[in-house]
Amino acid sequence: MHLNQQVSLCRKWDNTVNSSLISAVHRASPEGRKVWIDLDNSPHVPFFMPIIEELEKLGYEVIVTARDAYQVCELVQFYHVRCQVVGRHYGKNRILKVLGACLRTVELVAHMIWKRPDIGVSHGSRSQLLACFMLRIPNLTIFDYEFVATTGFINPTWAMMPEVVSADALGFTNCTVMKYPGIKEDVYLSRFHPDPSLRERLGVSADDLLVMLRPPATEAHYHNPESEVLLDEILMFLAEHPEAKTVILPRNERQASWIRQSYATAISGGKLIIPGHVEDGMNLIWNADLVISGGGTMNREAAAMRVPVYSIFRGKIGAVDNYLVREGRLVLLEKVEDVRKKIDMVRRQRDTRHLASGASPALTEIVENIVSMVEYHRPAAAPEYSVQ
Repeated sequence: MHLNQQVSLCRKWDNTVNSSLISAVHRASPEGRKVWIDLDNSPHVPFFMPIIEELEKLGYEVIVTARDAYQVCELVQFYHVRCQVVGRHYGKNRILKVLGACLRTVELVAHMIWKRPDIGVSHGSRSQLLACFMLRIPNLTIFDYEFVATTGFINPTWAMMPEVVSADALGFTNCTVMKYPGIKEDVYLSRFHPDPSLRERLGVSADDLLVMLRPPATEAHYHNPESEVLLDEILMFLAEHPEAKTVILPRNERQASWIRQSYATAISGGKLIIPGHVEDGMNLIWNADLVISGGGTMNREAAAMRVPVYSIFRGKIGAVDNYLVREGRLVLLEKVEDVRKKIDMVRRQRDTRHLASGASPALTEIVENIVSMVEYHRPAAAPEYSVQ
C-alpha cells in the first residue's frame, strides 16, 4: 500500500473510531505479527522496555534495532535487551548529521527489507521514519517535545504524544495524531524498584548530600551554548560545597574528558564522581537529594518521583516542562545568578508513596494503540489487552 493510500485510509479511519482506537479491534491471534522498535537515544531504552515486554506477552514478535549513540549500547547491555546495533552518531556538525541519518536509513532498509515488520515504532527516530517510508511500512512516531526537527514532506502514519502537548505544535500534516495520559516517564516508572545499595557502590555515605548531574547535550541540534556556561558555574558551585558529593553522567567520552581535565582536583578528592560503569538512571535519581540536568528526560524522571530537580536546558521549553514548572515540580535555571540563588542544597526524605504501582495508564494506552495499528494494517483481529 502506497503512502498516499495509507494517509487517505487513516483520515477515514480516524473519523470512525475513538481516540484509543481499541474499539476497532476484535479477537484474533497475533501469530506472525512483527513490531519493529528503533532505539535512537539513551532515554528510549527504559521507555520501550515495558512496551516490548507487553507486546511479547501478547504474542507479537518484536524486532529491536539501536543506534550507537550516547549510552544506548551500554544501556541495552545493562538491561539485557536483544537488539541489532545499526549505525552510529556522527557528531555535532549538521552536514554530517544529515549524511549520517541518510546512511543509517540505508542500513536500516537493508536490515529490514526481508524481515517485513507490520509497523515501525520509535520515539523520534528520523532514520526509522525514512526507512519505513522507503519500505512502505506504517510508522508510529512518539514525541514528548514539540520542537523536534522534522523530515520535511515525509510524515509518520501516526504520531503520539502526552496530553499536555498541543498536536498543532508538531507541524505535521496528513497523519493521525493521538494522545496518551501523563508523561513519557510514567510508562516505566511503574516498573521501578529502588536499590538502597547504590550509594555504597558509588562510595557515597548516607550522610553525604548527593547531587545527580546530567550535562546538556552539546551535540544536539537544539543545543544552546548558554547551557554550558550554566554547567561550568554549577560544577564550581558543587565542588566548593562542603557537604555535597556529585555523581555526573556525561553524555559521551568527549564530555567526560573535559570534566576530568577541568575539575581534576574535585574528582581526585571525591567531590565529583563519574561512574566507571553504567548504573540505572532511575535509581541514581531516587538515591539523590536533588537533580540538576541539561536534558528533558532526567528532569521529568526526577519530577515524576518528586525529587527536587533543576533544569539548565536553554533551548525552547516544551509543553511538558512548562506543565511541570507550573506544578512546582521543576525549577528552571536561566542565568548564572540562579545557580546560587535558586538551588536548595538540602537532604530530602524519600517517600515511596509517590512511586506508581500497578499498570500505567500511559503504558496501557500506548500498547493498545500499537496493537490496533498492527491489526488495522493486517486485516484481522487483535487480542483483548490489559497490562498485568
